[in-house]
Amino acid sequence: MNKKFFSSKKFINFNKNNLNSWMNLTKKERYNLSKKESITYMNNRKVLLEEIRNEYKRISRGNSEKN
Repeated sequence: MNKKFFSSKKFINFNKNNLNSWMNLTKKERYNLSKKESITYMNNRKVLLEEIRNEYKRISRGNSEKN
């Protein structure tokens, strides 16, 4: 599992190989990075759900027009 984060200093890519880098962060830094990742995930999920809803509406309209 890879996690990519932007910090004010540099770009950080966390994975199994550099677990120590993650552990060397302060508790507040880890919390803030997790919070940013959570917000990004939530936004991506909203976009995906909206696409699914639109696709379902399009398919439903197509089926109703055929009948």
